[in-house]
Amino acid sequence: MLLALGACNRAAKAEAAPAADAGAASASQAGQAAAPAQNTRMVVYKTPSCGCCRAWVDHVQAAGFEVEVHDVPNVQPVKDEHGLPGHLASCHTAIVDGYVVEGHVPADVIRRMLRERPQVAGIAVPGMPVGSPGMEVPGGRKDPYDVIAFSRDGKVSVYESR
Repeated sequence: MLLALGACNRAAKAEAAPAADAGAASASQAGQAAAPAQNTRMVVYKTPSCGCCRAWVDHVQAAGFEVEVHDVPNVQPVKDEHGLPGHLASCHTAIVDGYVVEGHVPADVIRRMLRERPQVAGIAVPGMPVGSPGMEVPGGRKDPYDVIAFSRDGKVSVYESR
């Protein structure tokens, strides 16, 4: 938990402009794929003090998602209610069109999931990988990470690698 808090604080201290630029870049790189996300409603649960969560919300909003944010003192009950496996947890949880989106999942991957409609409970980016949306750092460093698809019965698979 201390690592996660440190990462959130680091992201909160980073300039807001790179996060916004990253969201815009993702939307423009996706080209026409940005259109399906227009007016797609997403509900995000996060703690009030998490700066990287706010940066991720900015990223998905820039990509065209309509976001309703709920600041809660503890996000774990939401994760439990939606069957998120503990090893896939991150700092915020979103619900979009019946799917769970956990952590710093790029907006274009969310759009892909909504377009493909896989038979999964959701997708997750476990932990807080440096360079993922909301976790940008000065200098542009990006660590590799996987977006994991998961089902309610505990099955997991790599949905996409970045």
